[in-house]
Amino acid sequence: MPTIYIDNKPFEVNEGRNLLQACLSLGFDLPYFCWHPALHSVGACRQCAVKLFRDENDAKGKIVMACMTPVRDGMHLSVNDPEAAAFRKGVIEFLMANHPHDCPVCDEGGECHLQDMTVMAGHTSRAHRFAKRTHRNQDLGPFINHEMNRCIACYRCVRFYRDYAGGRDFEAFAWHDAVYFGRAADGVLESEFSGNLVEVCPTGVFTDKTFRRHYTRKWDLQTAPSVCIHCSLGCNTIPGERYGTLRRILNRYNYDVNGYFLCDRGRFGYEYVNSPARLRTALMRASVAETAAPASGREALDRAAALCAEAGAVIGIGSPRASLETNFACAASSARAGSAPEFPGTMQR
Repeated sequence: MPTIYIDNKPFEVNEGRNLLQACLSLGFDLPYFCWHPALHSVGACRQCAVKLFRDENDAKGKIVMACMTPVRDGMHLSVNDPEAAAFRKGVIEFLMANHPHDCPVCDEGGECHLQDMTVMAGHTSRAHRFAKRTHRNQDLGPFINHEMNRCIACYRCVRFYRDYAGGRDFEAFAWHDAVYFGRAADGVLESEFSGNLVEVCPTGVFTDKTFRRHYTRKWDLQTAPSVCIHCSLGCNTIPGERYGTLRRILNRYNYDVNGYFLCDRGRFGYEYVNSPARLRTALMRASVAETAAPASGREALDRAAALCAEAGAVIGIGSPRASLETNFACAASSARAGSAPEFPGTMQR
């Protein structure tokens, strides 16, 4: 493993990484925006500046972008160098010059990467006295909200959408401080992975419209690791709940299954859970002609057991929207009865 020296201290790091990855893995607070572990490095935000030295005798060094500098054995660099720290602080000040500073009303507030990196870089006041640049927001459909004035031009969105997901209806337009990320015209994003823009964007440009309908601050959510139920791939997810209502679904990283991303069905297809039309209790009727009436769990189980005993052969229907325990019990019951379970339709995908 290569050994690098950060602020005169030796550290062993994995080969093939860049300096930003190495510093973050070692616990150094180095701000960044444009770099993402699933996307290539482009050095667009100029935020991860460090001082790189030729050797241990070089006292002057030069400022380089950590995400664009591959690790090599014997490197000497400084994260806390005053010149590098001043460079990072100046960059964040320019990036924030046209930002609306609307954190209290922004859906991203409380888990905003921009908030964290701004504080980390030491930017606390704005000296820009002129009118801010403004953009017109687009209607991108029922799932994604667009607030272009919060953009810091990190290019993560277009790099993910076009280079990674292969979408062709989303692009970067214009140049300089007027660069615009969106579609040529208002309309629903065509890629079935467009919802990942919500997580890929380090600011509040793209936010979850379904979450906005029953919004709550992130620190009030109850979350737990889970698995997506919309197909058999088993993408790892993080559902968030409050007051007995499922509020949103986020991706949970799993290298072997879904990596850093989630399809739109898995991300936005959760609201059926909160539907008032869902059955909340067992229903039972004495005959076909009678109206079904609510029954306790014990009554329903006793009735089902009696029907099974009378019929001799029973068909159980599983569902991807049923719990894992229910589907497992259905399959296990079939196995005990001596027949192999069959999973037609969506259960087979």
